[in-house]
Amino acid sequence: MTDVVVIGGGPAGMTASLRAADLGAKTVLVTRDEFGGMAANDGPVPVRTLAHAARLIRNAHQLDRYGIAVGEPRLDYTRLLERVQEVVADVRAHSTFRAQLDQLGVSINERCGAARFTDAHTVETENGLQLLADTFIICTGGTSRKLSVPGAELTNTHSDAWALTSVPASMIVIGGGATGAQVASVFNAFGSRIQLFHTGPRIVPTEDEEVSAAVAAAFRERGIEVREAFGVIESFEKSPDGIRMWFSKDEERQHTEASLAVVAIGWSANTADLDLSCAGVETDKRDFIRVDEFLRTSAQHIFAAGDVTGRMMLVPQAIQEGFVAATNAVRGTTMKELDAPAPIGSFTDPEYAQVGLSETQARAIAKVVVAKICFDSTTRTIIDGRTNGFCKLIVNSDTRQILGCHVVGERAVEITQVAAVCMAAHMRVDDLAQVPLSFPTYAGVLGRVAAQATHRLNLKLDWQASQVDL
Repeated sequence: MTDVVVIGGGPAGMTASLRAADLGAKTVLVTRDEFGGMAANDGPVPVRTLAHAARLIRNAHQLDRYGIAVGEPRLDYTRLLERVQEVVADVRAHSTFRAQLDQLGVSINERCGAARFTDAHTVETENGLQLLADTFIICTGGTSRKLSVPGAELTNTHSDAWALTSVPASMIVIGGGATGAQVASVFNAFGSRIQLFHTGPRIVPTEDEEVSAAVAAAFRERGIEVREAFGVIESFEKSPDGIRMWFSKDEERQHTEASLAVVAIGWSANTADLDLSCAGVETDKRDFIRVDEFLRTSAQHIFAAGDVTGRMMLVPQAIQEGFVAATNAVRGTTMKELDAPAPIGSFTDPEYAQVGLSETQARAIAKVVVAKICFDSTTRTIIDGRTNGFCKLIVNSDTRQILGCHVVGERAVEITQVAAVCMAAHMRVDDLAQVPLSFPTYAGVLGRVAAQATHRLNLKLDWQASQVDL
């Protein structure tokens, strides 16, 4: 009998397998499809490659401002898709996870199809593999939520969008969260006419209110039709040129048409095929697996990690959860979930990113000082011609600790990573203001906004170079 069977080969499953084997457990990893899971095959890796292509197109449009004469950029979408596959294959081939797992003797079983429990200690896969184990770690991830309206079968998921073989003339994107915003931004850059529909009052609703407003304004400036609080979708039907969507608000019925419609309204747990009841594993009403602070399920010998738990569904958090779940699966419940600042960002145009609390959240729990620097007044953004956006810090007035950082604009994700490190180290804002960050850089913007926050706290800096942006 195997010590640990890990179900799912994404970031959580890979980390869980690595940790379990490193602790001396005889470990088997079984995956439905390719090693690497959604992150490598249908998530950040291919999506970031497409977003990079969109960025290159955008950059090409400003070359003449720098005295570089070239023709109008033309997208060869077939070649771009080839590049995406090259990147995915290269990432998979050079995965340090794969080399380490092989070195530790983890048995990796790819393309096994769906796995299901036949009893509390046995799993079978579609291709006939049967695995008996003392302990299991479920890392099967999630899947796109579906709409339940007439004609919903005519719509596409975000995965379908990334798999398109040509750029559609027009696209309806339903859902203005991170995934929908990325689909809208990328295909807008590729030349599609985009209509972005969101049921709530603002797109990217998990972001700070100022960030949401800035992203929505930038999208509209780029020609994306953003429809917030649009009402409810009634149905979809085929149209001569693609698909027609009927929706209504305040008893007024409307319709719109496009080549295709992409639904990005959230994420559901990928648990339907597991037959969890056979193993005594409970789920919530959305089918996410219930876990305790040790990532243990209702079955004492079964743990879960990553998107399948319905928590913060991001790659870094999945990696952390895989590590915690495997540690507890092998050693017993000794490690709780890690509590550290979690930076979140999206590779849209413009980029946006955050770590910590929004301004509204922070004001609800503490007395705060807010400082903001706009990108039209910072040297590096002016040099690069990327002056739309801002960096905002939210600081506890009493402790001087950074409670939140929110950025819209070029390199937003990278700037926020620096803020997350400062927050994890419990660095006070006046200490950050005195770090001599390189000039002119995007990270340097963070030092300048920290200096502004320090002034608003009426503190004196011993060394004030961060206040200066020549």
